[in-house]
Amino acid sequence: MNLADLLEDLLDEQASLDEIVAPLSGPDWDLPTPSPRWSVTDQIGHLRYFDRAAALAIRDPEAFSTEAGRLMEASLVSETSGDDFTLGEFRGLAPSERLERWRRGRAELAQAAGTLGERDRVTWYGPSMGAKSFVTARLMEAWAHGTDVCDAVGAHREPTHRLRHIAQLGCITRVWTYTNRGEPAPEGDVRVKLTAPSGDTWTWGDAAAAGDNSATGPALDFCLVVTQRRHVADTALEVTGEHANDWLYKAQAFAGPPTDGPSPARERREQAQTARSRS
Repeated sequence: MNLADLLEDLLDEQASLDEIVAPLSGPDWDLPTPSPRWSVTDQIGHLRYFDRAAALAIRDPEAFSTEAGRLMEASLVSETSGDDFTLGEFRGLAPSERLERWRRGRAELAQAAGTLGERDRVTWYGPSMGAKSFVTARLMEAWAHGTDVCDAVGAHREPTHRLRHIAQLGCITRVWTYTNRGEPAPEGDVRVKLTAPSGDTWTWGDAAAAGDNSATGPALDFCLVVTQRRHVADTALEVTGEHANDWLYKAQAFAGPPTDGPSPARERREQAQTARSRS
């Protein structure tokens, strides 16, 4: 897929989330989401901040690096100071203004990304990224945070062919997942075979190098796991092999410090029951 088609998929993914967010009432924006401490407002504010940061990274890498440094400094102050830096202003806006600011940020990113060449690289938090990977990461973010919003407001989105981009990112970040944790990546490969929403089959990995290590199942479930929106035990994925299981317990397709994602639903229910019995 060329960069122009990828950018069109990004815009479509953002528009899909816009259709869900635009009709929300004021109280809906305050609903808690699965991300600790974050409301619907925070999810959209996060997308808005980093869409604008992405546009700045393309237009003016030096200015972006300065802004990224300010964010890193703020994040070191306390657990919530990074959120205050990226979300503080957005939280104080009326819902209609939040929606408008988010849309403007998306437009800034689209305009800037439209100037990228196929082989360009973009300065980002950590290593620079190739143009296609950079745009794919923004699509993944829109989809993943959109999933949190849907979970909060009870909305449903039909899975689309755009999941392929997220699955691709999930697969190519397998080694990075371990590097990010300061762990050596297991040798060999993992064969990934997914069923697309259309019924087509998508595959990644060298079957010969993977041996018994494989992950098979719905593309939607795989994307939910690599973006840490669902625990692999709560999906229909069939995972075999020590290396495949270890990876999908740790998989992280997004940038930032290593995180573990949600615990299995059964474990959360048991914890809730224990808490109730003690109260």
